[in-house]
Amino acid sequence: MEYLTIRGFVLPKITLPNLSAKQMLFEREFAAAGGMLVAGYAGQREIELLVKAGFSPVEAIHIATQNGAEVLAQGDRIGSIAKGKQADLVVVVGDPSTNISDIRNVDLVFRKGIAYSSARLFGATKGLVGVQ
Repeated sequence: MEYLTIRGFVLPKITLPNLSAKQMLFEREFAAAGGMLVAGYAGQREIELLVKAGFSPVEAIHIATQNGAEVLAQGDRIGSIAKGKQADLVVVVGDPSTNISDIRNVDLVFRKGIAYSSARLFGATKGLVGVQ
């Protein structure tokens, strides 16, 4: 019961903008101190938020790819483009290294050496999955 009382007193005072700003500051300070920051599922929005937090687009992409692979002890196999590594790639229209929102312009996805067209995949599943 004490927990619920405290929670009812504290939670209304926490606003999302303040929480987000503090979390972004924490992420920058953690990385600056040598911590390895990783992105959960490396979703496009999560990468954009890393840029909003003050990381460069290239740093944000690195956090979402190579750092994640390193934490999973898979850095020698995945996480970056290099000879001998698994070549799962996303090809986008634009330049996310200068405009991070370009990561949303997915043209092709390569998985195990096979290219998949985003437009064709979305067209083939329209009305079958997601919110209708």
